[in-house]
Amino acid sequence: MNRWSVTAALAGVMACAPATAQAADNAGDDIVVTGRAQRLYRVDTTTVGKSAESPLDIPQALQVVNAELFADQGARDATDIYRDISGISAFSYAGVTFRGFRQDQSFYDGQRGNPFIGFSVPQLFTISRVEVLKGPAGLFFGPGSPGGIINYVSKTPSEAAALRTVATLGSYDRAGISSEATGRIDRDGVVTYRLGGFYEAMAPFRYNTRNTSLIGDGGVSFRTNDHGMLTVQATVYDNLLRGNRLRGVPVDDAGNFLGDIRWNANEPSDRLHLASQAYQARYATGIGSAVTFDAGVRYFDATETQGYHEPRGFVAGSDDLIAREFRDQVRAVDGLSFMANATATVRLAGMEHRFQAGADWYDERSILDSRILRAGVAPLSLRNPVYRDDARDAARAASVPTATTDTRTTRRGAYLQDRIAITDALLLVGGVRYDRFDDAVTTATAGRTTATSSYGDGRVTLRGGAILKPRPGVSLYASWSGSFEPQSPASQNTSAGGPFAPVTGNQVEGGVKSVLLGGRVQANAAVYRIVRRNILQVDPTLPPQNGVDQLRPIGEVTSKGVEVDVATDITPNWVLLANYAYNDTRITGTVAGQSVTNAVGDRFANAPRHQLGFWTRYQIPAIGTALGFGGEHLSRRLTLSNQAVPAYTIFDLSVTKALGPAELMLRVDNLFDRRYTASGFSKQTGSFPGEPRSLLAELRLRRKRGVRTAVYAAWAVG
Repeated sequence: MNRWSVTAALAGVMACAPATAQAADNAGDDIVVTGRAQRLYRVDTTTVGKSAESPLDIPQALQVVNAELFADQGARDATDIYRDISGISAFSYAGVTFRGFRQDQSFYDGQRGNPFIGFSVPQLFTISRVEVLKGPAGLFFGPGSPGGIINYVSKTPSEAAALRTVATLGSYDRAGISSEATGRIDRDGVVTYRLGGFYEAMAPFRYNTRNTSLIGDGGVSFRTNDHGMLTVQATVYDNLLRGNRLRGVPVDDAGNFLGDIRWNANEPSDRLHLASQAYQARYATGIGSAVTFDAGVRYFDATETQGYHEPRGFVAGSDDLIAREFRDQVRAVDGLSFMANATATVRLAGMEHRFQAGADWYDERSILDSRILRAGVAPLSLRNPVYRDDARDAARAASVPTATTDTRTTRRGAYLQDRIAITDALLLVGGVRYDRFDDAVTTATAGRTTATSSYGDGRVTLRGGAILKPRPGVSLYASWSGSFEPQSPASQNTSAGGPFAPVTGNQVEGGVKSVLLGGRVQANAAVYRIVRRNILQVDPTLPPQNGVDQLRPIGEVTSKGVEVDVATDITPNWVLLANYAYNDTRITGTVAGQSVTNAVGDRFANAPRHQLGFWTRYQIPAIGTALGFGGEHLSRRLTLSNQAVPAYTIFDLSVTKALGPAELMLRVDNLFDRRYTASGFSKQTGSFPGEPRSLLAELRLRRKRGVRTAVYAAWAVG
């Protein structure tokens, strides 16, 4: 993507600001700081089950993080909101630990097609809310990890004439500007639009790093009838990360950093550059009062170019020099998906049935070209690093033969679910899905094919549950849900004993959801047990065939846990969001001398037993001020190399002050400048240090009627 096209889109939006603002009615200006507390972070409807429904009618734990929380916490990307979701913590890059399992799968508006491939992290500028369905989600989303799924819901055009512009300055040389506008194209609002652009640059605390992000986003909606809407959207991304891609900082077995947390194995000329684009169309309509229908198509095309120095652990005999190799890699991925869903509410045999049916299809091609230079790459001191800022290793890597991995993935599935209202207080849910999957991998070196493998199969997934509502606003539920993941195509080699059946995940869950005190309190609790089976491992009791170790599906993992989430208005001016999760994930099936991927002994890497997060906001209307305070705690974890990842607790603070027609927010992250480890990885690549204290401020201007404008200026001392 050409970054100038994004800048042009942004400039076009901003050029509209003066004329649009002048058209607004100046009377009745409101200050957001004094009118936001009620129901600030809560939602009544979610589409995480492929159709709009109340969370109380879904027999599975879920959470929704909305745009109001993004704004209050200054969230820029997905990693900024993990603390708000029980059962999720950071692993590395966009990957998370989800109910004990490592995964990096996500959906956009219910469809596959994540434009943030490889080691890039999803940005939130184009997102209105993040929906999280916990546990196996195979019925609605097909193959996937049993920990759960993350669904990013896009911002869409609106009839409301609105304009928001954001200018940022901050710690680590942060500077940026963004703007987004919505409104009618025609007088009657039959056609509406959304247009936005985002730019931000900063130099994070690690040596040599410099991040520049550009996003251009636009969409048009057409009202086809009273209940029908067709929305077409396009988004382009350009994310350039200098001194990347980042690995960790070496630690000792107790988890103490052995060098400055700013240390980086990358040279200043190293980089990671993502250029991607996504296009989608979605049509939704109601047919009478009992039937809804929606269909969507999504296409994305992304290329991630990497040139970086990979740490390889200490040089033999040294406790200071880190060995390195240089990697020159290009990841190119494109995908096309279709989906259609329908719901119908009918009465049969004196009971109300809510039938839900749908189908989806996804095709993806991923090509990785890789050249790795291992000889002659200079080691780097951990205690006194000297960077060269040249491209000599990159030039030498150009003579290394290119290794190419070409992967083709196809997913097709259809589902049917019925929710039966036995009485007004008792609901039964049952569903079935069938998926067909086909995978193929071709590897080549210097253009010569060295191996090919392919595999296809089908799988049935089931889901069942019961919901009891003893009183309005309270829902007790129990459910069983399943999921599966096809084995890696490379593991289906007949010489290794393949083909193999998919990895399966089954969950039993029970819990309570509530909306009490007229909606002031939304509290949920869940207890679950997930068993994951058919994990491939080398079987040491069998001799290699044709030089290939024999694999067998002899791995099993059991995850057990408890989660509690609360969102409440403590008073009309005081809101609280809090979550707690306990998880115990253990290896329950293996063979001597072998271990499950990402496991350390009988436990899993980066899987905390205890996790706590909270955010509270108190507003004082008399002085036009709001105070925000939040924090997160993760208990001790382990790296992939069985090194400790110490527990940590950090806090954030914000103050928002009304200033006439504007408001000013001052925000401090990592308030006490705690030095901590955000997540662990391995002894060779180190652990990831958390960000030191940073300060941020935002200046906001809004208008109540006509067009609302918002201008944010942010600065920080750091």
